[in-house]
Amino acid sequence: MIVLVDYGSGNIRSVANAFEAIGAAFLISARPDDLRAADRIVLPGVGAFGEAMRRLEALGLPAVLTEEVVQKKKPFLGLCVGMQLLAERGHEHGEHRGLGWIRGEVHRIEPATDGDGKAFPVPHVGWNSVKAQNGSVLLRSMPAEPTFYFVHSYAFRAADPGVVAGTFDYGGEFSAVVEQGHIFGTQFHPEKSQKAGLQLLKNFLAYEAPC
Repeated sequence: MIVLVDYGSGNIRSVANAFEAIGAAFLISARPDDLRAADRIVLPGVGAFGEAMRRLEALGLPAVLTEEVVQKKKPFLGLCVGMQLLAERGHEHGEHRGLGWIRGEVHRIEPATDGDGKAFPVPHVGWNSVKAQNGSVLLRSMPAEPTFYFVHSYAFRAADPGVVAGTFDYGGEFSAVVEQGHIFGTQFHPEKSQKAGLQLLKNFLAYEAPC
C-alpha cells in the first residue's frame, strides 16, 4: 500500500490524481498506523520549509516517518518541499530543523544573470530540463534531459554530491533529484509534469531495495 502523507501541504489532490493516472492504489492519510502499514510513503509539499515541518510535528509524524523509512527502509518519495524536508536544516524565513535523513541544507537559489545580463526571476516557476547523474533510479527510461515543472525559491545543497541524481540549470546548477538508497526526492512537481512526471512515479513504484 502507498500512503500519501496528508499534513495540509495543499497539493495532495493533484498528487493523488497522478497516482490514479498510472493505476496505482493508494491511501491519503496522516495516521501513524497507516504509515506503519504502508509499503511505500510519499510526502508531497508546497509552501515554506518551516511551516511544513511544524505541521508534521503537530501531527507527531517525524518520529513515525523516521522509524518507517530510515529504520525499516520503506521506499520514500518527497516532492518539492517534501524533498527539502529530507535535509538537516532549511533557511527559509529563519533556520529550521528538517528530518535530517540526507546530510545537507536548503538555501535560497541565487541564479546568475543570463547572457544578456537579465536576472533570472525568483521564484523559479515553469518548465526546466533535468540532467540525470549518478545512475538515477527515478529518471530511468526517459530522454537524456526530460523536462519537469518547477515552483520554488529554495533548493537542496547536499553535503555528498553522490546523492544528487539529477540537476537543472537556472543561472547555475541546482539539485533537482536526490537519491540515497531507498530515499528519493524531487525538487520539481512530477504530478504537474505530464508524461515525464508519470514515468518518474512509475519508476518509484518499480524500485525494489537490494536484499
